[in-house]
Amino acid sequence: MAENITLDAVKKCLRDFPLEARELYLNKTVPCLEQPLSPLEFYREWIGPNKPCVIRNAFSHWPALSKWNPSHLREVVGSKVISVAVTPNGYADAVNQDRFVMPEERLMTFSSLLDVVEGKVESRGVFYVQKQCSNLTEELPELTGDVETHIPWMSEALGKLPDAVNFWLGEASAVTSMHKDHYENLYCVITGEKHFILLPPSDRPFIPYEHYQPAVYRQREDGDFDVVDVADSDKVPWIPLDPLKPDLELYPDYRLACPLHVTVKAGEMLYLPSLWFHHVRQSHGCIAVNFWYDMEYDIKYNYFQLVESLAGAVGPL
Repeated sequence: MAENITLDAVKKCLRDFPLEARELYLNKTVPCLEQPLSPLEFYREWIGPNKPCVIRNAFSHWPALSKWNPSHLREVVGSKVISVAVTPNGYADAVNQDRFVMPEERLMTFSSLLDVVEGKVESRGVFYVQKQCSNLTEELPELTGDVETHIPWMSEALGKLPDAVNFWLGEASAVTSMHKDHYENLYCVITGEKHFILLPPSDRPFIPYEHYQPAVYRQREDGDFDVVDVADSDKVPWIPLDPLKPDLELYPDYRLACPLHVTVKAGEMLYLPSLWFHHVRQSHGCIAVNFWYDMEYDIKYNYFQLVESLAGAVGPL
């Protein structure tokens, strides 16, 4: 009996914790700033409290905003070979039945990718440039002169340079499944728009995790895709829930979550704080650049680890 009472008490604390966070400091929508703040102000008002915001006029001086169209990109980097994620359904790094399936990583020229995105050639599968290894600076250095390789006020606020600068370009069907990152993320939309669903770290008790055998997609000669297990690999913890159509019968605790929806348009920057859960879609052919600054592994991270451990240990609330 005493053990049941203790478990019920822990579950109540985990249910109350996110509600208190909303009452104390979280916004009900994602605020929009008309211009960047000073490094000190941004750290004090957004990084420290771990709250997202959209920032306008943060990179209006970048030539990329006026130059990055298909014809320009073909001329400058059309012959470059880049890594492209290819999936049958647009879901890369996502749960498919009882597997965590990663995309087929295909090497192709930038012009070949644009042919697919512009509909000039027919191809089975969904294509997305999403290689998260500083692919802008590593694979497409010719484009760095049209942007910046760091955001000066963010670098000053954090006292460090970004670990990675990533280039994103894909089809409208390409979806980034719900996950979190250990980075302070500045996400800059160059063309088109991105649609984010965000949940704060304090909502972790309502977000399901399960462990899955990792696998990869492999496209056959007939165009269909196989799911091939990655041998000798540990199971991957991942979120099986799709926030676009959550299965509330299977994951009833998600009813208590309060996702925020925000669209980031061309010329706008999203500050996505570390450990925030996010799900991403985009308009067809949307181009973006994001900057990953390593988070501080301080007391906030320590608190999050505690909540995550408890949420994983007690099961459904």
